[in-house]
Amino acid sequence: MTTTPFSVVGKRVVVAGAARSGIAAAHLLVRKGAKVTLSDVRQALPESRELEAGGITLELGGHTLPTFTNADLIVVSPGVPTRQPAIEAARAAGATVIGELELASRWLSGRVVAITGTKGKSTTTTLAGRMLAAGGLEVLVGGNIGNALSTQVDQSTVDTIHVIEASSFQLEGIDCFHPWIAVLLNFSPDHLDRHASVEEYAAAKGRIFENQDESDWVVLNADDPASLDIARNVRARRLMVSLNEKLADGICIDDGAIVRRTGGESAPLVPLTSVRLIGRHLLTDVMAAAAVAHLAGVAPAAMTAAVEGFTGLEHALEPVTRIGGVQFINDSKATNVEAARRAIESFEHGLVVILGGKFKGGDFADLADALAARQAAVVSIGESRPLIAEALGARVGVHEAQDMRGAVRQAFALAAPGGTVLLAPACASFDMFRDYAERGTVFKQEARKLEEEWNGTREQ
Repeated sequence: MTTTPFSVVGKRVVVAGAARSGIAAAHLLVRKGAKVTLSDVRQALPESRELEAGGITLELGGHTLPTFTNADLIVVSPGVPTRQPAIEAARAAGATVIGELELASRWLSGRVVAITGTKGKSTTTTLAGRMLAAGGLEVLVGGNIGNALSTQVDQSTVDTIHVIEASSFQLEGIDCFHPWIAVLLNFSPDHLDRHASVEEYAAAKGRIFENQDESDWVVLNADDPASLDIARNVRARRLMVSLNEKLADGICIDDGAIVRRTGGESAPLVPLTSVRLIGRHLLTDVMAAAAVAHLAGVAPAAMTAAVEGFTGLEHALEPVTRIGGVQFINDSKATNVEAARRAIESFEHGLVVILGGKFKGGDFADLADALAARQAAVVSIGESRPLIAEALGARVGVHEAQDMRGAVRQAFALAAPGGTVLLAPACASFDMFRDYAERGTVFKQEARKLEEEWNGTREQ
């Protein structure tokens, strides 16, 4: 957080992008005394009346140069690429350009726990928030998940801990953003439809550490070399977590529990029997959340209570139903190749995977070994079907479907009793759906329709 007061009173501020974060930022800026224009490429917004009634000027149908170049401050929503003419022109004209996360953080009174990584952010953020709350701390959870950080400013006190999921899109727009605890879960290629290179994506993730000092903490995954490389120059104190190694100093697994190891001794934090999540890799997320809670002074009993009551997030290895002995699992949040690989590795033989959507980088061939080892079949959907067939067709059976209804039914036909139909797309959803949540919801709806038909046929 900044040490000098930040004021926008009387300033001309343009918010680029009228999704969740942009709308929250616009309302916050009005409350703080700014003259606010909310600019969006859409021709109409369902919230238009509410926004105008709140004193916000709307610019719809595109970002015009005069609106941006006449502004004192540009606040960019996470979904808006910063490399576009209006924003570049505003910067050249002397306007300050920041992201919504940066804007909101300048007015927070409480401390910040920021969690990033290519996968696992939402699970870790949610569980860390639950652990801190179970420990009696004042907690607000948001950012890239749930409520935008701008909605938390008015509630922020010196006792508040803001647990924030931070995406690369949000982190590339920071300046003074200063987490007390910064967590980097893992790193693998992703969002290459937005970032110019893997190196640029890594640099955005690494910005989470840049304003920390020796009084702060970083939580790092000792099993992920790419994360350790990104964090090699951090100034903050380190707390390592490892699923695979018994660390001399850090958070790891020992004698059936997640423990804090130090000085050769293990202090139990959470018994593994309390964890109710599918997928061994999700234990890393639980351990990272436990690391945050430990640093915040939460007792092991409170951590354990939070874990026992947490069965996972919607669209993240979410059990849906079981039909004829075949289980259906929704992992629509597996929007990159590495996340899909981890999901696939969570199951054994008899697996059918629904892959595909809008390709955003990586190599589908990286899934071949895991699929072949399980004698799995693939049903492909969306724009990336040709890429999937080319990358995997020589190793596993690849079948195409035109929509989610067809994919669910074809996958069920391919699955053997006792097997699993897994939606793990390894892609973005925007070619067929509004977002990953809509994709996961449609998958669940189609699976339940199939279940009704299956049960009806059996009763006849």
